[in-house]
This record gives sequence, structure tokens and C-alpha cells, in this order.
Amino acid sequence: MKMIKPIVNISKITELYDSYVFGFNGVIYDGQNIYPEAAECLKKLALLGKRIIIVSNTSKRVAEVVSILQQGGINIRTLHNVITAGEVLHYKLKYGAAEYAAIGNEYYQIGSQKDDSVFSGLEFYSVPSIERAHFLYMSGVASSEELLDSYRPQLEQAVNFGLPFVCAGNDTSCFIGGKLGLASGAFAEAYAILGGSIITLGKPDIKFMQYALEGISDTSKVLVIGDNIATDIKTASLMEIDSILISKGRHVNYLGEGYIPDVAKTRELSNSYDVSPSYVISALRW
Repeated sequence: MKMIKPIVNISKITELYDSYVFGFNGVIYDGQNIYPEAAECLKKLALLGKRIIIVSNTSKRVAEVVSILQQGGINIRTLHNVITAGEVLHYKLKYGAAEYAAIGNEYYQIGSQKDDSVFSGLEFYSVPSIERAHFLYMSGVASSEELLDSYRPQLEQAVNFGLPFVCAGNDTSCFIGGKLGLASGAFAEAYAILGGSIITLGKPDIKFMQYALEGISDTSKVLVIGDNIATDIKTASLMEIDSILISKGRHVNYLGEGYIPDVAKTRELSNSYDVSPSYVISALRW
């Protein structure tokens, strides 16, 4: 297990890296607003001529994420690339790629009904009952208060009908309206335990990150910044890329809310996932 270095400001290590790959939810965005310190950090990196890339497991399409970034005061012209699980899922559904070719075109959506943009412009149709659906879809929960048990009857019914469960992203938790709640990946895991088949995409699949880093030959100059050990940090580890864990993100309940991150607890958490970040910082700041 490598040494984890605590840092307070990103500016302390900018001379080491040329490209910065940021997660979105929990790093730049709290599910409601852009973090002001994060926006300032991206601005300063852009002024230094650094390559800024956003790779997110969100079900939102790229245009939606770009709109949120703009509203939060981030100049999108400074971004080298933005990739989301929702955009990749949209592409795969559009062209019937691999396992998506035979899932049918009628879906029953559980959880939040606000976000079904992955189907925009495609010949996929929402149906009002599980009995009529070809597959189950979930973009996320309706609120941070919702629990797995609220959806268990629907999941069990869908398993009985043999429906595949499709979701963008593998995250089991995310920020919703500024609060930490369950993400669609948690429901996909529960569905698999019930015996259902699941189709998910996103980090820690290295193909997702390889696509984001296309054209970058020297990955020793790349830094991944994320708040989830199981997705962000694991992806970086699999690709042997340096990474920073945001301690006041998905793991805040374990790592605490201190301004100075708890290295001992970060190491304990890392051991449980068998991957380690290169650095830990409490929040993204310059």
C-alpha cells in the first residue's frame, strides 16, 4: 500500500501534472450547486494552461452538465473534455451496442422521474407498468431520504419478469440537493443480489477513462481527482495514474468533515478497498 499524502491546496502540486481529471458530483457539484472553491480552482488551473477534463458517472447528458457548470461560473471553453455515463449510455442505446442491442425499447422507470434524457431523440418509450416493460431503468432516487426498501417490491417484480436493469454509472451514493443519498448503482447491486441481470457503465471501467484521455500519451502527468474510492480512485489505480481523494465527499461519514484530512482513516478505508489515492484533501480548493 503506497503512502497517502495529505494536502490542503491543489496549488501545492500543480508543477507535477499537466492534465487534471475531475469527478463531478461530490467534487465540483453538490447535487444542487457548484462549490465556489472548486470553480475558483478550475479557473486557476486554466490560467496555468492545464488540461481540464471532467469524467462523471452521472446519468445526466453532457449538455446538462455543461449548463450546470456555466451557471456555477465555470468557463466551459477552458474544459478539454466532458464525459458522462449518461452520454455514453445514450450513444450505446442509439447504435444498439453490445448488450444494449437486444433489450427492447419500452422501459419502466423507477426512482426520480425527472431525468430520462438518455432516451431523448431515440425510439425508446416509457411505460406505466413493469408488466409492459422490456427493461427497468433508473437515473437516481427522487430524494436523499429514499432507501432501498422503498423499491424492493418493484425490484422483486421486475426480477420475476426477467427484466434487465439498466443504469448509467456504478456509484452507490451521490449528493442530491446538497445531501448524501443513494445512487442508482446501489439499486443495481440489490437487483443483482435478487437474481436479476444488470447493465451498468462508467468508472471504474478503464475504457471510460481511456476515452477521456485519448491523445494523452504521458499519463505520469495526469492527476485524477474524485470522492469515491470504489470508482474514481480504483480507476486511477488500475491505470497506474496518480489520484486525490476528496475526504468530504462520498466517504464523509467515515472520514469526517475536518479541514485537515484524516490520513489514518483514509488508509483504513483504502485497505478495505485494496486501492490507495496518492493524496487526500478535504475539499477541492486552490
